[in-house]
Amino acid sequence: MPESAASLVEVLPVAGGGLPAEAAETLRAYQRASKADATVRAYSSDWREFQGWCARAGLQSAPASPEVVAAFLVAEAESGRSASTIGRRCAAISYAHKLAKQSDPTADEEVRAAMKGIRRRIGVAPKRKAAATAEIVAAMLMRMPDTMTGKRDRALLALGFAGAFRRSELVALDVADLVEHADGLRVTVRRSKTDQIGAGIDKAIPHGRFIRPVALLWEWLDAAGITEGPLFRPVSRSGRVRSVGSNAEVGTERTPRLTTQAVADIIKRYTAAAGLDPALFGAHSLRAGFVTSAAERGADLARIMDVSGHRDPRTVVGYIRRANAFKDHAGGGFL
Repeated sequence: MPESAASLVEVLPVAGGGLPAEAAETLRAYQRASKADATVRAYSSDWREFQGWCARAGLQSAPASPEVVAAFLVAEAESGRSASTIGRRCAAISYAHKLAKQSDPTADEEVRAAMKGIRRRIGVAPKRKAAATAEIVAAMLMRMPDTMTGKRDRALLALGFAGAFRRSELVALDVADLVEHADGLRVTVRRSKTDQIGAGIDKAIPHGRFIRPVALLWEWLDAAGITEGPLFRPVSRSGRVRSVGSNAEVGTERTPRLTTQAVADIIKRYTAAAGLDPALFGAHSLRAGFVTSAAERGADLARIMDVSGHRDPRTVVGYIRRANAFKDHAGGGFL
């Protein structure tokens, strides 16, 4: 495995070794598709962190010994990394070694013991972002300017909330994924975190009376003149909706999409405008906000999962418990 590898995808093994260049690259493309793009990006970043740490310490990163990996993980814990981030770092190191057909150092008991100690010492509870509930989303919408950017951001937040979308799902939507319905809109999510093979799911988006996601979406699309391609796109400071990229490569998508990071930035911008602490909110806040708002209003678990697309009911039950923590409290009658 080359020490200068900039990304995990650069060390993907090509079976057969002697394949023609074109066939080898095609094989690499299918191998890269074995994991979600977000996972590959995260693992690549984790691997670079490990390489950098090893280089600074004068240690070998490939192949790495269990002692080196364990020391790196402990150093990450000492620097304040969360248990989930350290666990992903460990998985990335394991994945990189497996791709290079080298012995996996993370399978050693020394590394397992280090990870167990890290989880016990710093805990595994995730740092949850605050839920952008219906009331918060309404407050955010009220503070958006009546500009092209404002129209896009209103549509983005309203639809993202109404469909409990993950940000990756939201920015991947195309006009072709929308089907009008008398009661609102049907939106097809062609691929998601829990649907990596692209079976696709449909989400029903009601017209609504307060957030009005369908009306705000059509308002944006009409104003932007978008009739095909990505729903959400960058808007220049002058208010021009960017369409065909001037330096787009052959074979790549020429119409730019809004990035997942942009979704998080938009949420933070308008929570701040609404007088809230933007540090408490993130891209997941819309999804969490829908589930929380639905739970507060007594929505059925199965119906919430129909919208959110959660596979594990325990995740949704956690939201419901937090939302209803003070309703019919066991001590309500005597405290």
